[in-house]
Amino acid sequence: MRALVTGASGFAGRHLVEHLEASGDAVSGLDRSEGVDICDLDAVVTTLEAVRPEVVYHLAGWADVGASWKHPHETFQANAVGTLNVLDAARAAGVRRVIVVGSAEVYGIVSPDELPLTERHPVRPTSPYGASKVAAEALAQQAWLGHGLETIIVRAFNHLGPRQSPQFVAPGLAERVARNEREGRDEIEVGNLTPRRDFTDVRDVVRAYRSLALGGEPGEIYQVCSGADTSIGELAEKLIAMSERPMRLVADPDLQRPVDLPVSLGDHSKLTAATSWEPQFTLDETLAGLLDEARERVASSR
Repeated sequence: MRALVTGASGFAGRHLVEHLEASGDAVSGLDRSEGVDICDLDAVVTTLEAVRPEVVYHLAGWADVGASWKHPHETFQANAVGTLNVLDAARAAGVRRVIVVGSAEVYGIVSPDELPLTERHPVRPTSPYGASKVAAEALAQQAWLGHGLETIIVRAFNHLGPRQSPQFVAPGLAERVARNEREGRDEIEVGNLTPRRDFTDVRDVVRAYRSLALGGEPGEIYQVCSGADTSIGELAEKLIAMSERPMRLVADPDLQRPVDLPVSLGDHSKLTAATSWEPQFTLDETLAGLLDEARERVASSR
C-alpha cells in the first residue's frame, strides 16, 4: 500500500513510518522540517500529486495543548487550515482514504458520570487546541459527505513512548528523575497532579492508525485509547518507584495550565470491533523505557 504521512518527523509520525514500513507499505513523508508546510496549499498539492498515495495519514499540526493558550491563531492555522489543505490536495491527487488524527481534547471538561467517553459524546472544547481539532473534524466530515473522499477521524487520547519530547508530561517527569539520580537531588518540580489521563503507548497507537486505514468505515469516528485512567500524580509516583534514590514532589506554579481537564477516559470498543485492535504495552513497561531513555540523555548531555 502506498502511504503518505504528514508530520512524518514528529513523535507519532516517526513511529508510524516505522510501523508502515515494517508492514510492507511504501511510505513517503510530508514534514515542515523537510521544507513542506501544510499551511502552504500549493506545496502540499505538489507533494501529493508527485507521490499519488492510496492512503494519507494526517498527523501534522500544532501538538502542544498548553502552548495553544498563548498561540491560538497559530494553533488554528496549523490544525484547521492545514487539515483543509491536506484534504483538498488529497482529492486533487486521487487519494482513496485519509486518516485524520484528532484528539480527545475535543471533549473538554466532563463529569465522572459521563465516563468512559465514547464517540457519541458531545464535543465541548475548552482549549484553543481542542477547538482547532473540532474544526479539523468538521472539515474531514464535509470532505466525505460533500466530495466522497474516504475520511476517517481518529480521536487519540494521550500517548507516550520512545523518543517523546521532554516538553510532554511523562518524558518530562522521567528526565527530572534521571537528573536527580545523576546530581543527587531529591525534589521534582511538578504542576497539577490531580488530572487523570488515558495513556496509550505510541507503538500501540500507530498500529491502530494502520488498522483503521485497512478496516475502518469512511465517515466514522474512532477513539484510540487504553480504557484505563491514571492521574499525573500516580504517573510521577510510578517513575519515582523506579528511581535509584528516594525523591519527593514539589509544586511549581509555572507548570500550571490556565485550564486543566480533570479527567479523560475513553472506550476503544468501536475501534476493537472494527479492527480487532487491543493495546499490547502496559503503562509500567512504557514508563520504564522512558526512564531508561532519560538516563541516557542526561548522561550524554554531561
